[in-house]
Amino acid sequence: MDEKRTVKTSKRLSRILRHDPASVGITLDEAGWVRVDALLAALARHGGGLSRAELEIVVGTNNKRRFAFSDDGLSIRASQGHSVAVDLGLTATVPPPVLYHGTATRSLDAIFREGLRPMSRRDVHLSADTETAVRVGSRHGRPVVLSVDATAMAAAGHEFRLSANGVWLTDAVAPQYLARPAGAGG
Repeated sequence: MDEKRTVKTSKRLSRILRHDPASVGITLDEAGWVRVDALLAALARHGGGLSRAELEIVVGTNNKRRFAFSDDGLSIRASQGHSVAVDLGLTATVPPPVLYHGTATRSLDAIFREGLRPMSRRDVHLSADTETAVRVGSRHGRPVVLSVDATAMAAAGHEFRLSANGVWLTDAVAPQYLARPAGAGG
């Protein structure tokens, strides 16, 4: 499986397993899982045939670890990023003191007025390192990294959960917990 096909397949699986399982006629369980055999059969019916070995390559080589197999290897789900209602079963976890959010500079005014909201997703996504935040922000335009005072948020009762692929999730981040980086516009 070449890299181009792997990336294309990963993006398609993200859309299906995070946002639109009905597009290929599958249903996710309450925790976001679908049986691998059901997924592969659905993909074959919808013009995107994939073997189990190819699926394992997509899951195993995805640098963002977007997908996870169940312990028995019979089911698969997206690790986070859902717009469909699922309960990933993630428990509240004490976050590091500071987390980061990558965005585009054109979004700064709205963010500092309204805070970070999940938008079309179910959670706000935060990272533990600035490098990841820069990559995320780059997808939306000229990137800027915002610091999130996770310690203050947790002390105020906000809950954080850590996904299987290392993304920190929270319901929202109010403007008072955000720091504008030096030299950022907006």
